[in-house]
Amino acid sequence: MTGRVEAKLKDLGISLPKPVAPVANYVPYVISGKLVFISGQVTLGPAGLEFVGHVGKDFTVEQGQAAARLCALNLIAQLREACGGDLDRVNRCVKLTGFVNAIPGFAQHPEVINGASDLMVQVFGDAGKHARAAVGAGSLPRNVAVEVDAIFEIA
Repeated sequence: MTGRVEAKLKDLGISLPKPVAPVANYVPYVISGKLVFISGQVTLGPAGLEFVGHVGKDFTVEQGQAAARLCALNLIAQLREACGGDLDRVNRCVKLTGFVNAIPGFAQHPEVINGASDLMVQVFGDAGKHARAAVGAGSLPRNVAVEVDAIFEIA
């Protein structure tokens, strides 16, 4: 039987990617008590890295939102793995932190990270509403435009 969250993903036309293994000395997630801390996810899509460059130069705010959404898809894929395949165990998204690889003077970091925040609410409803930080960065790993990490509470 398909769970409620999996059914929602299907209704939204979303197919989650396969969770990516770490490329360095860290783990994709840590479970401590009822909290799942998910390592930063970048703009890795089916064909490899997407959205490589700077928001405000190489990408518009709207493209940055798409990049943040892609990061959020990767977060949910890692979360599903942490939950043993059962996303219905998710009680809530507690916090997102989004990093935007932006040009000097760029000031629309929150609008970019809305791409990730909006997806969490679309998928998890009120349980997707979270605390958040949206931060500008001079550079990000592999020069990706956005990276997002998250904390979730699970049952």
